[in-house]
Parts: sequence; structure tokens; C-alpha cells
Amino acid sequence: MSVSPFHGNCEPLNFPLFDAIPDGKPPHTFLELLLSASLPVTHDLDDRMHFAIDLARRAGELGLKYFRDLDNLTVESKGHQDLVSEGDREVELFIRAAIAEAYPQDGIVGEEHAAVAGTTGHVWVIDPIDGTANFVRGIPAWCVVIACAREGQTVVGVIHEPSTDETFYGRLGGGAFLNGKPIKASGAASLSEGSVGTGLSNRAATEHVAVLIGKIMAEGGVFYRNASGALMLAYAASGRLLGYVEEHMNAWDCLAGMLLVEEAGGTVLKADPKTVLGQGTQVIAGGRHIFAKLQALCAEAFGPGTED
Repeated sequence: MSVSPFHGNCEPLNFPLFDAIPDGKPPHTFLELLLSASLPVTHDLDDRMHFAIDLARRAGELGLKYFRDLDNLTVESKGHQDLVSEGDREVELFIRAAIAEAYPQDGIVGEEHAAVAGTTGHVWVIDPIDGTANFVRGIPAWCVVIACAREGQTVVGVIHEPSTDETFYGRLGGGAFLNGKPIKASGAASLSEGSVGTGLSNRAATEHVAVLIGKIMAEGGVFYRNASGALMLAYAASGRLLGYVEEHMNAWDCLAGMLLVEEAGGTVLKADPKTVLGQGTQVIAGGRHIFAKLQALCAEAFGPGTED
């Protein structure tokens, strides 16, 4: 079932043929069992997705207020090319407060503040401003990222780019959308047909990225980088990029985008649900026809230890 919060339309429910119904079970009883098992879960995911869309857009408005007043913005360095601003912290607090009110028993993991343990198995994973280096320099390429995971599996993903008013979103099994319209990952089979987004991680050797870029270009491809990994994953989900690769990403940067790529018909390197929230993961994502090539090039560039 695909649900769009912008149009409120959903596809009709399709059930197995009646000849597959177990002996002795009337059709209405069998359908009731199916409905009782699936619809509550679907409705919960839709509710969470709609909540995350609205929250990301409101958080984006708050972020824009800081973005439009950069002369008075407080900025600190957390490490090499790793910045945090007053805007990052305040937007994250805004998001956390809204989640705590709507889903008080859920956990929260964010980039700028300590994790909150939950009791439901659901964890909200948030990056208030992905692309802070752009944000603090007045470059309009940054986004609000909100994902929801259950037992380590991402079930909702939203990436909102306030500067363009684009909201990429989806839920597990529901497809991926951009401002109410379905999106699809690239159908290209050759790197010469577009650009590949490339990330740079402080947790990986810098030379690995240079090697990877060289290999992409040797295949006739072009690399693309805008300093926002989440946004580039959204672009891969919508077919603007062939794919996106980064040797290591934190969960708050990648979970939403990885879900969107899969829901848009693409392929991603599966993260370990037991470790991804705390340790992050390697990211390889793209159209299903180009994924194998991207994975092979990453294995060559990143060397031993590249995830299978």
C-alpha cells in the first residue's frame, strides 16, 4: 500500500485468491485475520510517517531562521571539517521535544545530544541539520533528517530540504515520495549515464575516497559531492544521482536515505541492525542495475574490511 499525505489516496487492498484459503475457514474470517494482523501495523507506520513529515518541515522553518541570520550564529568545531552551530542544537531540541510529547515511550538517538532509552522497541534517529558546513557558510544545501527504526530496522524516513522546500519521505513497504509524487531510483546500467555521490568520512582514510573517485571516472562516470550525505541519498532515491557511497556514516545521517533508496526500487548495502545505531555503517546505495558495479569499486578502493 502506498500512502501520500499530500493527496490522501491509497491503493486498494489486494488479498490472496479464495482458493488459497485454508479448509474450514470462511472467506470473511480469513480476511478478518489478515486485516487484524496487518492494518494496525500499517496504520502505525503511516501515523509515524505523517508525524515525521510535519515535524521535519516545522524543524526546517526553525533552521531557516538561523540560516537567515548567520552573522549572529554561534559556531563551534568538533573536529576536522566537523562543525556544530547553535542552530543544530536548538533544532534538535525542538525535534526531541515533539517526539517526547507524541511518542513518550520511544527512544531517541541524535547527533548533538545524548541518547534517550525507550521501552517500545522504536527509536527515532535524527540529524537536525545535515550539511552544517554548508549551513554556516550560507550555502543552501542542508536538510533535516528524521528516521524511525524498530529493533534496528528502519521503518520511516524523512529528509526535508528547507531551502528548496523539498520533502523526501517513505515508510517500509509504502514506496518513496517527493512532495506527494512517487520517486524511483535510477534505472541506469552504466556509470557513464550519470553522477555518483561520494562522501568523506573522518573515520576512514582520506586516500580511499581519492582512489574511489579515480575508479568511477575510469568507468566513464562523474562524482558529485555537496557536503550533505543525507541529501545525496535522497537524490539517489529520486534518480538524480546514480547512487551514493561513503565508507562510514553515522546512523542519523544515513538510515532515512537508505530506506528511501530501497522504497524507490534501488538497492543498498544492508546495515547490521544490532550495531548500526551505535556504530554507524558503510553505505553503498543506488539503482539496482548499477549497485553491483558500485559495490565492486568500493571493495577495490576501500580495501580489506569492506563490508559484504
